[in-house]
Amino acid sequence: MSSLDREPLPAVFVGHGSPMNTLDDNRYTRSWCDFAATFRRPRAVVAVSAHWYIGATAITAMDRPKTIHDFYGFPPELFAVDYPAPDSAAVAGEVIDALAGFWVGRDVDSWGIDHGTWSVLVHMYPEADVPVLQLSIDATKDSEYHVNLGRALESLRHREILVVGSGNIVHNLGLIDWENHEGGYDWAREFNQAAHDVLTTDPGAVTRLVEHPEYRRAVPTPEHLLPGFYVAGMAAAAGRPLERIVDGYAFGSLSMDTYVLR
Repeated sequence: MSSLDREPLPAVFVGHGSPMNTLDDNRYTRSWCDFAATFRRPRAVVAVSAHWYIGATAITAMDRPKTIHDFYGFPPELFAVDYPAPDSAAVAGEVIDALAGFWVGRDVDSWGIDHGTWSVLVHMYPEADVPVLQLSIDATKDSEYHVNLGRALESLRHREILVVGSGNIVHNLGLIDWENHEGGYDWAREFNQAAHDVLTTDPGAVTRLVEHPEYRRAVPTPEHLLPGFYVAGMAAAAGRPLERIVDGYAFGSLSMDTYVLR
């Protein structure tokens, strides 16, 4: 049976939260692991991480992408994490072909796999035996661009490629309350609920979130929300809503929701 004759793979937007989720065993990390067990192993993973936010759309195309520790102030155990995913360069051309109509550069040495990606994949594929590519988020483009690019990515599901968006719907580090481990401010809950309402009913309309009265407080910078726009675009192209498989809050100003396109 060819890949075109099989049910397409899902896609997922993960609220990755703190890098410490790499090392933790909690209901969020268990949900990522459980999700990966619900479908066959992909040929490759294409990750859209909040932490590769640059002035262009680019895809990593390198042998043995390096593990990037793009944070500070965490324990040595986190800096010791290595995620030695296999060569992914051969898949980059397939991603570029899927994104015909968009300019996509090939990155062969400047990036790799950042913690927005590996903090999730260490739970989904702990053996690091699936090729991993990262697709950058173009900071110069508007919301519609990211949704439309997501629409084009939907074809990868039919080629045995798993698309993972990694960020957080609510992400305001300036208002974190370190004592509020599992709580969310009222405004964070309000915005998060608005996101849930659109993602689970009409994901193609996700750009209307930028007009929400709490948008600026929930999303002071857009890079953590935008990976969700890519997966919403995929859902719109598939004509299906997204399904929330885990929800919650951390430190008042982070939401930890994960959404799946089946």
